[in-house]
Parts: sequence; C-alpha cells; structure tokens
Amino acid sequence: MATTPHPAPAPELSTRALNRATLARQLLLRRADMDAAEAVEHLVGLQTQVPGNHYTALWSRLAGFDAEDFSRRLAEREFVRLSMMRCTLHTVTARDALALRPLVQAPQDRSLKSSFGGRLAGVDTEAVAVRSRELLEERPLGTGELGELLAAEWPDTPPRALGMVARHLLPLVQVPPRGLWRTGGAARHTTAEHWLGAPLAGSGDSRVRPDPDAFVLRYLAAFGPASVRDAQTWSGLTRLREVVERHRPELAVFRDGSGTELYDLPDAPRPDADVPAPPRFLPEFDNVFIGHKDRSRVVARDDLRLFWTGYAAKPVFLSDGFLRGTWRIDTDAGTATGRERAVLALKPFAPLPRAGRDELAAEGTALLAFHAPGADHDVRWEPPYADG
Repeated sequence: MATTPHPAPAPELSTRALNRATLARQLLLRRADMDAAEAVEHLVGLQTQVPGNHYTALWSRLAGFDAEDFSRRLAEREFVRLSMMRCTLHTVTARDALALRPLVQAPQDRSLKSSFGGRLAGVDTEAVAVRSRELLEERPLGTGELGELLAAEWPDTPPRALGMVARHLLPLVQVPPRGLWRTGGAARHTTAEHWLGAPLAGSGDSRVRPDPDAFVLRYLAAFGPASVRDAQTWSGLTRLREVVERHRPELAVFRDGSGTELYDLPDAPRPDADVPAPPRFLPEFDNVFIGHKDRSRVVARDDLRLFWTGYAAKPVFLSDGFLRGTWRIDTDAGTATGRERAVLALKPFAPLPRAGRDELAAEGTALLAFHAPGADHDVRWEPPYADG
C-alpha cells in the first residue's frame, strides 16, 4: 500500500539570516538609488510619531537624499502624515493614504472604544464624526480646539473624548508646517479627502477598492520573511492568516529557530547571513524594530527596554546589523568660533569593539553634517548602559 510522503520541513533561517533579509528589505544594507516616493511606498510608510523622523529615516536609506526637496513635496501634498497602522502616525504617499487608510479602520474603532468608550457612553459617535468633518474641512484644527467646538453641541461629554472621535473615525491628515524640514508647527488636522481632493478607496466616488491581500504582500516585501503574528502586530489587524493561506502556494515558507512559520515572496532578497552590515542611525519608532512581533532579528530582548517602552522611544543606531545603542544631538551656540557646536552623543547598550566604534563615528560625522550643516561637529561616546 502506497504511503503519502510527508512534506519536507520548511528551511530554518538563523537570526542573522533574518537580520540581513530585514535590513535588505528596509534599505539598510546599502543606501538605495530610489526616489523618496518610491522608497516610502516600498516601505509601506514610515512611522513618524515625532514629526521630523522621516528625514533621518530616509537619509539612512537613500543615496543623495534631499531633505529640502522632500519637505517641499510634503508641503505640496505628495506626502502626508496621518494615523495608519497600529493607530500611529505614518508618513505615506498621497496615493497610499487614499488606498490603505480604509484597510486599517478596524484598529481605530477598537482603540476609540477601549480608550474613550466610557466617556462616550450614550453619544452618537457617527453624528460627532459628521460634525467634526464639517468643522475640520472649514479650517484645520487641533484636537483640543475641535473638542471645545464640539462640546457646544455635546455639553455633557468631555471635550477631549469628543475630539478623539474624529481622530479615530476620520482619516485626519496633520497639515504642514508640521513635519517640514527644520520647521515646526502645532498639530492641526483636516480630512485626507479634503486635503488631497480625492476620495478614499472603497468610497462611492472611488474606482479603487481596498485590497487586504495586496496589503499583506506589500508587508512581506518590506519586512519579510515574517510570521502571521508579525504582520498582525505591524498592521494592528486580525485574521490575517486567512490572507496568508490564500497565497501560501505562491509564497516561500521558512521557519525560525523556535519553529514559527515565516512567509516571504519567493524572489525577495535574502542575503547571506555573513554579508557585512554598515552602521546606521535611526529615529525613534523606526520601521526596522516596529514591524515584527518577534524583534530578536534586530535587537536583544534585554536591550529593547533600554530605548523603547511602547509609548516612548529614543533614537537608536545599528552596528553589525543589530541595534546596539542610542544617540542624540546636542547643540551649543556659545562656542569660541562663533559657530554653533553640534555634538553627537552615542551610548551603547554594552561595550563595542573598536572597529564598530570607528565605523559609527564616521557615519555619525555624516549624520551631523546632514542635521547641523555649518556647525562645529564632535562625536562623543558615553558610558554603556551595561555600566549602570
């Protein structure tokens, strides 16, 4: 009697192999010769809780990145910042804002209910959203300003809770000057449809339909190989196994050291584990460590707590492909030369080898030239976190 052969087990990928694959997808193994829009779409957006984070993130990824040009294009509405994956602010292209924002509405609904449901008991939130849209499309408003205006019509509900209805139920863009290069501005919002002059995918006026399958495949292109839980953590969505199973026949399947199945596009780059990885400086909440449930491919579990609480984070640097410490730039205008002095302070999680320190210092000098041109520059090492 013939027996059905068992399928061969999926090949195992080591942590270093996963690291190098992730760096390649995230454009961190070498600076890519890409236009900024092409890069932002490849990465499925950049998390930018801190308004200027897209500048450091793209400088570390793109050859010849021009921050002033990117800022101009942001002001001209080619890029926007709005709440996307995990209900967090992302910089995306206008095209992706309209196409992808409807796909991540469910986490927004859950977040509103869990965070403000009690304070909104008995309130018709759809009516609040409709009125919010009217107000925000008259002129951009901060969440607090919006809440105070809404409180005139819903006087028994806390203004902050009213303002958060729009934050979750509407696709709100943070308008410039917020997010512009070397410029600041209060967080004021209007709707994506009003700002971009086009409907969201799936709305009555749009010919584009939301496509969750394409969304997941784009995630794999930018973050794979990855598990279903990785994709769900990154997106904030549930039930993505259904999507993955629909595409299993066309995906490459691997497993990590714990046996978890990882999925990938067959032709996506998976460099050798020993490929050298250059030093890189990343902003708070960078894609490279925010895009997976299991972050061991880029950072040790004990090191993660040194720079990220889930709600607050510090800028970090990569050495040999892994997150090895935090950085900041301090400036001082009172120097003997009369020029501003910019100091890059590096604080490793644990002592680094001399070669790694030298590489980081060279890359750090270039970072200072990017962020503080015309200033006197210095790179300073602080004692490792391991020293207490």
